[in-house]
Amino acid sequence: MRTSVGLIAVISLILATILIQNVHGAAVMSIDIGSEWMKVGIVSPGKPMEIALNKESKRKTPSVIAFREKTRFIGDEAITLAARFPASSYGYIIDLLGKTVDSPIVQLYKKRFPYYDIQPDPVRNAVTFKDGDETYTVEELVAQLLQRAQEFAQDATEQAIQECVLTVPGFFGQAERTALLSAAKLANIKVLQLINDYTAVALNYGIFQQKSLNETAQYVIFYDMGASKTTATVISYQLVKDKVLRETLPVVQVVGVGYDRTLGGLEMQLRLRDYLGNAFNDMKKTPKNVFENPRAMAKLLKEAGRVKNILSANVDHYAQIEGLLDEQDFKFKVTREKYEELCADLFDRAAAPVQKALDAAGLTIDVVSQFILFGGNSRTPKVQEILKSKINMELAKNLNADEAATMGAVYRAADLATGFKVKKFIVKDAVLFPIHVAFERESGNKKSVVRTLFGAMNTYPQKKVITFNKHKQNFDFNVNYADLDYLGANEIANIGSLNISKIQLTNVGQLFEEKVKEGVEAKGIKAHFALDDSGIFGLVNVELLLEKNADSADDKEEGTFSKLGSTISKLFGGDKEEGKADAPKNETEPEEAATEKPQESNEATEAPPVNETTNESAPKNETTTTEKPKVVIIKEQITAKTEELVMKTLNDEQFEESLKRMDVIYKLEQEKLRRENAVNSLETHVIEAQQRFEEEEYISCATQKELEEIKAMCSEISDWIYEDGVDAKVEVFEEKLETLTKKTNEIYARHWEHRERPDAIKALKGMIEGAQGFLATAKNVTQDPEKKDVFTEKEIEDLAKGIQEVIDWRDKEVSAQNKMPKNEPIRLTVKHLTDKMAFLDREVKYLVNKIKRWRPKEKPKEKKIKNETTSSNTAEQEETQQEVPQEEPKVEENEIKEEEPAQIDEPIPSEQKDEEKQEQTEEVKVEPTETEDDKEEHTEL
Repeated sequence: MRTSVGLIAVISLILATILIQNVHGAAVMSIDIGSEWMKVGIVSPGKPMEIALNKESKRKTPSVIAFREKTRFIGDEAITLAARFPASSYGYIIDLLGKTVDSPIVQLYKKRFPYYDIQPDPVRNAVTFKDGDETYTVEELVAQLLQRAQEFAQDATEQAIQECVLTVPGFFGQAERTALLSAAKLANIKVLQLINDYTAVALNYGIFQQKSLNETAQYVIFYDMGASKTTATVISYQLVKDKVLRETLPVVQVVGVGYDRTLGGLEMQLRLRDYLGNAFNDMKKTPKNVFENPRAMAKLLKEAGRVKNILSANVDHYAQIEGLLDEQDFKFKVTREKYEELCADLFDRAAAPVQKALDAAGLTIDVVSQFILFGGNSRTPKVQEILKSKINMELAKNLNADEAATMGAVYRAADLATGFKVKKFIVKDAVLFPIHVAFERESGNKKSVVRTLFGAMNTYPQKKVITFNKHKQNFDFNVNYADLDYLGANEIANIGSLNISKIQLTNVGQLFEEKVKEGVEAKGIKAHFALDDSGIFGLVNVELLLEKNADSADDKEEGTFSKLGSTISKLFGGDKEEGKADAPKNETEPEEAATEKPQESNEATEAPPVNETTNESAPKNETTTTEKPKVVIIKEQITAKTEELVMKTLNDEQFEESLKRMDVIYKLEQEKLRRENAVNSLETHVIEAQQRFEEEEYISCATQKELEEIKAMCSEISDWIYEDGVDAKVEVFEEKLETLTKKTNEIYARHWEHRERPDAIKALKGMIEGAQGFLATAKNVTQDPEKKDVFTEKEIEDLAKGIQEVIDWRDKEVSAQNKMPKNEPIRLTVKHLTDKMAFLDREVKYLVNKIKRWRPKEKPKEKKIKNETTSSNTAEQEETQQEVPQEEPKVEENEIKEEEPAQIDEPIPSEQKDEEKQEQTEEVKVEPTETEDDKEEHTEL
């Protein structure tokens, strides 16, 4: 199994290299931050998609953060600290984002971890953790986890990274998603997109299955059982013709989702923890109750997680904890059968999300081609057994269960970033919670009207428009979650506030009074909404639509301003086809039938309304006397104030306070790191010096006085580190290290010179022999009559003289150095020897380059006569007849024109010609540049 997963990972990386091309851009990352683990994906220039390793060279890091004595610990360090100080270590905090303290999810968290002191935020009623004098918001804790993930990515790529795609559970609503964005902002991370974890997995799977896709939809179910949730997702893959790009592109679309947000490995682990706790109490090793000791419960939870994982592959295993309570050890055998009995009701819920997903998609299991598992707890044998019996098909395990979401998200990050081009893969996600607009019609009985904006399983990103036809005064409307009965009462309570926002329109009456007059007719108020690719709902803008006669004098005067206003409105309103949004068919309907229209992107040209008529296309006829007037559409912006009704994000003051606390922690962390490095460096240098000066090769390079000083200094520093140095400032460590280094480096330098000198002398000898060989060849060349002008006599003499000078210098200096003791200052350094080698190399290369450029003088070529039988006398006769006009002789294929011999003082060598040819070829080569098309949506390579 591990081998197949490893092979899949290698193939994925190779294919990713082909699918992603960098165009001089910075690296981007993805962060899959789950309840239990976080993984970081990266893609950088010249490298494929990969997982960034943490400080311990591991591919995933526990999503746990702890604080102790103003020091922050994250990951494995925090897990270790949690066993001793559980109330100061915070895990499984992602599920608390966007939740108020009275949420059922928060109450369940407090029940699971009773040792936390959770207090309500006085402003937002959000969750805050109180630890002594410190108080931490959930956003603040998550931001610090994101910061650490960013550090992993930056260490792996060796460059700064800010752009990121974050994974989120699909059931995260408006409050949770905006809270996560707030945490990312605290961490100074630019979020390109929040992508649902199952969508990221589906994308990762699809990019490596493109060859098998066709125009017929293929359905795949992805089943994820993680630490705190279980999700089943029906995904559709197919090729679709893109009308804009005019090419066929692969599309991955979410068509059905089912989930259980409280079913996961954590709940099973807690069941096992409580079972082990009861077993320890039954042993009567101590009169104390283990459940009343937070530290003991934290140890039991950690051990329960270890045993749970082992039972996935073994039928039994021993739980062992040293000093669980009152220094009493605990050892207890747990069987898989007992574990499955403890979690029987949880396993019974395992298959329910699959049926919910199929129902949401309107499909049956027989049309599904594959059922793919991912998520750590999907490896549990009992879960797989239940799923097999439910779906009656094999479970596919050809996906990296831990890293699929991370790799899909980083592919999406490369697609969204400006520095990369990826093979285009269209992603269509789906709405889980329908969104409605509720308002009261403007009449006597104030009847409430509800209209659906985004229904269940509607795709997004998408824009919608609703037109209010009868309102002429200021009014407001609400945006809510609705039609959630299929979720059940418990899950509806888990969502939290069902009211998303309240929108108040303030200048409606004023616009009607000022703009609606003779010749101007109001055609309704249009509200434009958007659900972006992060799944966050927002109001784009609200505008009053007016129609007026284009033939009036006022229209002619105001025509330019009307067009300008319409253009600005179009830019801010997001209309792509204004004709669709503004069609009178919707505007003239009664208010209780307020319409919803999908709003396209704003690239298409504006289309005239259907009731706008012109006679430009009609044939001219003098007898025609009636002509319908032209109509101009005018858009006036309406002021809209949005009040968020879900749990609000950190306000400016809270944000700054969190930022300051994080900055203080970061500076303390950096100071601690600096001190640790200074202590380690000084301690290492002392130990190294003490060891080296016990060896003869180092002792011989130092005087007796130097040895005594260094040994005394090392002994003094060693004692100081473990006594007075405990409370010393970091500057003292750095100063002592600098002083010791200055003393030892002088001796280390002598040792290095004596060790490297023989090799340098040998290299110089080889250089001299090579120069002498070249000199002999050069002398032979000048004796050749045809080549005697290659080198001058002075050049030969200078080279011979230079070689002899180097030989004499070497012999003298080597002899003098050998007579000196090793502990005296160096006379003949390696630098001196390399300088002489450079001198010989320079002199020889000059002559070598000269002979490369040299070419013998070419003799003049004789003219080749076409008719070889013509006598020389006849030729002379023809030359003398200059007055007789003659035609220019034609040059046949086998005839060569006579040319003047060229006198070349410095002939161009063949290698130089080859280089020139190469340069010419390189000039023709077209380098990739950023075109206008590159600036638009990323297209296929």
